[in-house]
Amino acid sequence: MNNTRITDIVDYLPVGEKKSFKQRYGVAIRAGSVTLGLLVVKFIIDYFSWSLITINPLLTAFLGGVFFTIGILFAGAVSDYKEAEKIPGELAVALKTLNKDIRVIPFDKKQEHFVVAFRQEVKNLLYTITDNLRSNSWKLKTIDMQIEKVNIILGQISRVGVQPNFIIKLRNELTLIDRLCHRIDTIEETSFIPAAYTIAELAIGIILLLLLFVQVDVSYGGLVIVDAVSMVLLSLLFLIKDMDNPFEYGKDSFADVELGILFNLEEYWKKN
Repeated sequence: MNNTRITDIVDYLPVGEKKSFKQRYGVAIRAGSVTLGLLVVKFIIDYFSWSLITINPLLTAFLGGVFFTIGILFAGAVSDYKEAEKIPGELAVALKTLNKDIRVIPFDKKQEHFVVAFRQEVKNLLYTITDNLRSNSWKLKTIDMQIEKVNIILGQISRVGVQPNFIIKLRNELTLIDRLCHRIDTIEETSFIPAAYTIAELAIGIILLLLLFVQVDVSYGGLVIVDAVSMVLLSLLFLIKDMDNPFEYGKDSFADVELGILFNLEEYWKKN
């Protein structure tokens, strides 16, 4: 079963339930579709008595080593994922703070155009961020250009006699947004120990190949064990690879962070 079929399974569900279904069972369905094919191949191999490998301590030790490697990858991916979960909320709060705090500054009537211009550029910054997220192509250069536009207006405001504490507060929030955007870029562009992924994929491939030719009880019990081990290994690998890029949007992703807080803020600002 490919990704398209997985999506077809949940097409009839409401949006919220669809997302929940994909996050809960998507990886299992994807891994199960692969292991089902392996199970058919295993049955054919056993039927023609091509199973030549006996279960021995060396095989079980190798299987344990594969699970250990997967465990290391999973621990690293979870650490980055937990950090990524906080970023959308922190971005939304920082953008809302910029939008609100500029109205606290006591401007003269002749200077009120600074408030309008600043708030508009902050909104444009949010729209640039959400556009990048929707396109699944994080273009840091466009975001940096929009941050610079906000910074230019902030510089103009600082030259009209505004108290420094207001400028420092706004500047700190803008710096936080800049830092978070660069962190997203780092997460998007880098993978957690690429060599470890290669080792894990190679090891899992070898294990699956060995399991196909292992002598097991043909009365379905042995086949179920082979299928269960294969499904667990593939599920963990698919989950780790998906967690390594948690900012996917609109794709058949099973472990993406919640970006709704940014999109809801965008919708609210466009209406107000």
